Amino acid sequence: MNFYEELGYLVLGSRMRRLSEAFLSEINKTYQTAGIAFDASWFPVFYLLSKKSSISIKELSDATGVSHPAASQLVTNLKNKKLLKTTTSSIDGRLQLVQLTKNGHALLEQIEPVWEAVKITMEELVHNDPESEHLLAAITAVEKSFRALSLSEKINEKLQEVKHEQNL
Repeated sequence: MNFYEELGYLVLGSRMRRLSEAFLSEINKTYQTAGIAFDASWFPVFYLLSKKSSISIKELSDATGVSHPAASQLVTNLKNKKLLKTTTSSIDGRLQLVQLTKNGHALLEQIEPVWEAVKITMEELVHNDPESEHLLAAITAVEKSFRALSLSEKINEKLQEVKHEQNL
């Protein structure tokens, strides 16, 4: 058992971040090997725009669970790379609508086969390991639990109990 495994839930966030970083690094290697100038961090924007021709920055923020400023910053970055453009909504002048440019559409065509290969590979990997088979369901369950309660409040309640027991 390694250091992280021994510490269990004390390092859950660190382990998830490490796993995420390792996964995204491998995906980025795949794009690089295929000669595709794409970063895995751009995936949510491209995926959403593969399903809808335009989305607002608010829709992007809501769908991905990131702050509006973070979504806006990503959009600006991709606009600077000439992959996205924004227009003002004709219905609500306050809304900026995000769309793929011609270059963005060309890139989308290149990356969609990679997405399919990632999906198939990951399904095979977890299917071949009984302990991993329910990974996505387990992550979803933890996410739901986190949304249902304030983890910090719950920890603080337990902290008070621990302190009380230590004082007895």
